[in-house]
Amino acid sequence: MLSKTMQDALNLQLNKELYSEYLYLSMQAWCLDHDLEGFSNWLDVQQKEEHVHAMKFYNFINDRGGRILLRPIDGPQTDYQSPEDLFTVGLGHEQFVTKSINDLLDLGIKEGDHAVQSFLKWFVDEQVEEEANFTKVLSKIKLSGGMGAGLFMIDQELAKRVFVPPAPAAGAGVQA
Repeated sequence: MLSKTMQDALNLQLNKELYSEYLYLSMQAWCLDHDLEGFSNWLDVQQKEEHVHAMKFYNFINDRGGRILLRPIDGPQTDYQSPEDLFTVGLGHEQFVTKSINDLLDLGIKEGDHAVQSFLKWFVDEQVEEEANFTKVLSKIKLSGGMGAGLFMIDQELAKRVFVPPAPAAGAGVQA
């Protein structure tokens, strides 16, 4: 059973994950408006991953006997100066999420909630990957000067990213 404090914190993180999905969907739309189909594809994969993250929190809260409390999702930024600006915002957002996950883990440690600690370990590792993904694309944009043939080549590379749905948990779908 979750403490009220932990339940509230997990529900807040669920909202942040849903906001992340919404933010990347908005960024994807900006890329489509600017004929950056590869960037759009990369962000489509990103928003799908964020949906998976949100559902992990949703299911965990439920599995631990907590009450899922969905909150309003703030409207995301919708305009950017350039792909570099967009990926700078994305990296900043991932750094914000990393801090939030770390704060949740600190709360789990403080409360001695071993299940929360175990659950959050996956997210701690995932955030390293999330920040690295944004950093790598941002570095390539900066190297290209953010325009011309270099940007076109990055767009072509980002078009190759594919969403790989997570494997079902052990025993999922098995009837007892």
